[in-house]
Order: sequence, then C-alpha cells, then structure tokens
Amino acid sequence: MNLLVVGSVALDNVKSRAGYREEVLGGSATFFSIAASHYAPVRMVGIVGSDFPDRAVNILKERGVDLRGLEKVPGKTFRWSGEYADDFSTRTTLDLQLNVFEHFQPKLPADYRNSEYLFLGNIHPRLQMQVLKQFEKRPQLVAMDTIDCWITDCWEELGEVMKQADILFINDEELLMISGETEVYKAIPKVLDLGPRIVVLKKGAHGAMLMSRDASFSLPAFPVKDVIDPTGAGDSFGGGFMGWLARTGDLSLENMQRAMVAGTLTASFTVENFSVDGLLLLTKDKLIERHEEFRKVTIWKALNELKS
Repeated sequence: MNLLVVGSVALDNVKSRAGYREEVLGGSATFFSIAASHYAPVRMVGIVGSDFPDRAVNILKERGVDLRGLEKVPGKTFRWSGEYADDFSTRTTLDLQLNVFEHFQPKLPADYRNSEYLFLGNIHPRLQMQVLKQFEKRPQLVAMDTIDCWITDCWEELGEVMKQADILFINDEELLMISGETEVYKAIPKVLDLGPRIVVLKKGAHGAMLMSRDASFSLPAFPVKDVIDPTGAGDSFGGGFMGWLARTGDLSLENMQRAMVAGTLTASFTVENFSVDGLLLLTKDKLIERHEEFRKVTIWKALNELKS
C-alpha cells in the first residue's frame, strides 16, 4: 500500500541530561518517514532550505523514502532548539525559526495523488486541507495529527479537516481542548462526533490508547532503561502505526491494535538516541527481539508478520 506523509522537515539543536547535539535531523515528517520505512515504502512531502545538508538527504534516501515531494528552495531550513528537564517531564523550546517552512505550500507529485494511506502531520489545518483537495479520489485511510495552537487559533479550519479524517492522533491535553471536557472518557464521544472514527491518544511515557465507539485498547510504553532524547517519539509512533497498516493492508480494529504495538516498539528505539539515530540503528532482528521482550511485560499475542 502507498503511504504518504506531509509535514515538517527540520534541523534541531537538542540538549538533555545525556548531552547536546547541534544541527541534527528533525521534523515530524522526518521521524514519521524513517519509522514507517521499517514496515512499508513511504512518500514524503515537505520543504527545506538551500542549507539542508546532503548527508540528511542521503539518510532519507538510504531508508528508501521517496523524496520527489521534498521541495528545496532558497533560504534557511526550519530550525528548532530545545532542552529537556533531567527527568524528561518537561521540554523547553529555546528557539524556533520557521524560515522556509513559514511559506510552505504542499505540492503533491501526480502519482502521489493516488496514495492509499495518508498521514497529515501537525501542520496548519489550511495546508492539511490543501493536501486533501489535491487527491484524485479519497485515500483509503486518512490519519491526522494536530497541536494546541491550531485548536485555539484555527478551530473552524481544523474542524473541516477532522470531518475528512479516519484517525486522529492527539494527546490528552489536546483531546480535552477539542471536546471542552475535563475527563478523557467523557471527551472521546464528543471528538468522535466531529468526524474521526478512531482516536489515538499519545501518552508519552505512559503509553498510548486507541478508542472508537465500539472498542478501546490501551498499551504501556516499552520500558526503556536509558532515555536519551524523546524528540520525535510521537511522530515515530505514528510512523510505526501507519507503516504497519500499510504493510498489512488490514484496517480492522484488531489489526489497529497490532499497529499500536508496532508504533510503541518503534518509538522506543527513537528515545534511546539523539535525533533519528535510534531509528537508523533499528534492524528487523532488533525489532523482533524487542517485541518478544514486550510480550513478557504485557498480555499480547505475536505480530507474526514481523518475521515474514
């Protein structure tokens, strides 16, 4: 199945208790693409500046990511600088430079417009809708992410995109903002009324939940012993989740539960290193080994497709 992601590509400066890294590869579409590439081919749409290094392009190409939708224009690439508390409970943004990303207008190559699976990263809802309007026919599955600023500043536009989405990826705070409720289980029906048939709650170190009108499913995070850099963990979760669905072509609720496992395991490798390095060190054997470890701490049946 063809999987397309539209989102940000960035260069990050990251500081945590493990050290400091400068000008490393970041951005939602980047983490998503590399994570998903461990399961299925990925097409990426994004924008970078003329300063975007060849080494970063090569990293994506070596993972088999289709970059025909990555636009390179004069100017500087989107940059983010952040610092994590020693216990990783908070993250402080030290600097944010949108640069060329500020004027991003997603342009889908002709054959991207028939992609069967679409993931809309947390870009402006207006841009998310622009992507949807470029499709010749509706994708088989539309998933989307968003952030608090779009909920508060662009509610009407966000609502229009949500009507088109099958799966909404958000965190607890965003869920409550959208619903106006103060409790998760009261909030879910209200959010489902807005369009999505599935809500996936990203709960960071506390795992993830999948909820529909008929079912709910919860998983803990994999117990990583030494967290280095949580940047991109949520996007890596989304990449693993969507990559699994694209790999199997099965959109049943039961298989979405398996996709939750794939996303959780994939994200666990992201946090073990800076930037995308953990994902680049990931191999099929390591993924299978971690899956077996996860089965020991959860009640979960095997993802047999991993071994095929």
